[in-house]
Amino acid sequence: MGTVKVYPPVKYFAAITFEPTAPVEKAKEWLATIFSEIDDISPCYDFDQFTSYYQEEMGTGLQKQIVSFKFLKPAELLPECKLATNEIESHFLSERGRRLNLDPGYVCAAKMILATTKDYDHRLYLHHGIFGDVHLRFRQGHFQPAEWTYPDYRQPHIILFFEQVRKNYLQQLKDFTL
Repeated sequence: MGTVKVYPPVKYFAAITFEPTAPVEKAKEWLATIFSEIDDISPCYDFDQFTSYYQEEMGTGLQKQIVSFKFLKPAELLPECKLATNEIESHFLSERGRRLNLDPGYVCAAKMILATTKDYDHRLYLHHGIFGDVHLRFRQGHFQPAEWTYPDYRQPHIILFFEQVRKNYLQQLKDFTL
């Protein structure tokens, strides 16, 4: 029989996909009240080159940026974090629909997990209608995408960003006591 151990805290992040006039800075401020202060920010990138999934609702010219948060928190908070980010999205709705899309997740030593409301065969149900998706796996010294990993998360600069987040996480974990 295996021994049950306390799972270490994880490093949360949020991916922000937004239309050109979206109040991104206000959304970041709100995210900081939920997660903790932002400690790392990816460069913005052109999201339209990867998918047209959001264009009917959000239009074109979509950008995306990923932010990570300073304080480590329990992994089991992911469903509540997704519900909170859905609330932020709802707050900034336009007549057409969302102006920004917020996808929270976390990084730990072995993987990067995204929260989602959509069920698929590779996603595990967590709680409150939220699923966890193992999107990147850390193998042979680098994050590796899975066959279902979204195209933008396969890009070298995004993988490098998450590897830096993981490096920061591991350093923080050394100083963390359970």
